[in-house]
Amino acid sequence: MPLPGELAELAAEVSNWGRWGDDDELGCGNLLDAEATRRGADAVRTGDRVSLAVELRADGVQVGQPARRYNPILTQTSINERDPFAPGIWAGTDDLVTMSTCAGTHLDALAHISYDGSLYNGFPADSVSAMAGAAHLGAEKLPSIATRGVLLDLPRAKGVDGLDVIDQGYAITGEDLDEAAEFAKVDLRPGDVVLVRTGEMRHYLADEREPFVPVQDTPRWRYAVGTGESKLPGFSVHSIRWLAEKQVAGAVNDTYAYEVFPPSLPDWSDCLAVHMIHVRDMGLLQGQNWNLEELSVRCAERGSGEFLLVAAPEPIVGAASAPVAPVALL
Repeated sequence: MPLPGELAELAAEVSNWGRWGDDDELGCGNLLDAEATRRGADAVRTGDRVSLAVELRADGVQVGQPARRYNPILTQTSINERDPFAPGIWAGTDDLVTMSTCAGTHLDALAHISYDGSLYNGFPADSVSAMAGAAHLGAEKLPSIATRGVLLDLPRAKGVDGLDVIDQGYAITGEDLDEAAEFAKVDLRPGDVVLVRTGEMRHYLADEREPFVPVQDTPRWRYAVGTGESKLPGFSVHSIRWLAEKQVAGAVNDTYAYEVFPPSLPDWSDCLAVHMIHVRDMGLLQGQNWNLEELSVRCAERGSGEFLLVAAPEPIVGAASAPVAPVALL
């Protein structure tokens, strides 16, 4: 089924199908060229490092909505054991992790979202199978990122703690991103990756993980699902053209849903429209659950929102998303 009305026109306008060839599986990752890397390196002043990842833990970001997304389950497969075929006095411990590839801080592969029977660049949606995963556009095709990162810190630009202070379901527009870019003192260039802070991560980080407290009463539930009418701030369709015009390689944020909830149309036919157009039409690198709180403080202290972003997604063959532990080099 195609997108409704004006959204279909917008998708056609920003589409990158065929831009880098009919067989392209990198999408906007093609914009991560040597110039973008040098621009990122030029933004480094002190060499300080800031981790942008949340911890992978059993009581992590996932709360069961949507279903079948699992926090990491850690199992020890050996504890202080020795291999009888390897002499010496050593003892080793190994373990196994079972998790959803999008359980924590991650990047979505271009196989993650389809509609109307197609993935990015016209690859068929049914090329994803239960046995082999994605035959095209899997996580192994995601590029390693070393480029200029730009923090678009919307709460600081607006003088609030988080966008939920203004409206729990705040819909981020291109005008908002312009305001945050001016606050960051940065002109966007092709190949940059924008990291958009809403302040939502505050709720997850505030979870003290008290025992015996129902998950629905915890701050991490508020982070993942929202409260009341399940409203969540995030990108709206009115930010899509801005990202396309700036030719950014990727856009990530500090939310669970990535885009604003609930959607705007009464029948929800535009549900996940930002996901659909970003991934399926633009081939844009996108990611969620990025922890931008310390980065927000550090960028405010130095009066600039630019830095070198380094992020290497795990190349899991056929996967629809990939865990990543990104680092901002200041």
